[in-house]
Amino acid sequence: MKRRLFFHGFLLFLLFLVEGMFVQSMRNPRMALSAHVGGLMSGLFLGVLGAAWNELRLSARAETATYWLALVGNYGSSLSLVLAAVLGTRSSTPIAGAGYGASATAEAIVTVSLIVFAVPVLVCCVVLLRGLRS
Repeated sequence: MKRRLFFHGFLLFLLFLVEGMFVQSMRNPRMALSAHVGGLMSGLFLGVLGAAWNELRLSARAETATYWLALVGNYGSSLSLVLAAVLGTRSSTPIAGAGYGASATAEAIVTVSLIVFAVPVLVCCVVLLRGLRS
């Protein structure tokens, strides 16, 4: 899992380096820049998790759950930010979305996706803290 976390960390980092080249092409460039930085941070998070993986004291089941929570949460939240930039939503990201707006459906999709993918990242962090404390 450690090696796969490194792989996914570098992959996510690369994807959002490339996404950064298209910031000005998106409907909301300010949100696209936020997505760029958020995606890079998510890639770094996965890489740091890979580096710390051998230090965790978790059951095999908790390790598997933590691995998937980290991947799903970080990929999902990063892609949700890109979706917000492409659609130009503002309700769930009022600072980066100021001056933009999208249909109620687009706003709802982005809001739900940001919330849904934030939960796995938060749970993952709690489990990681517990696994590092033990």
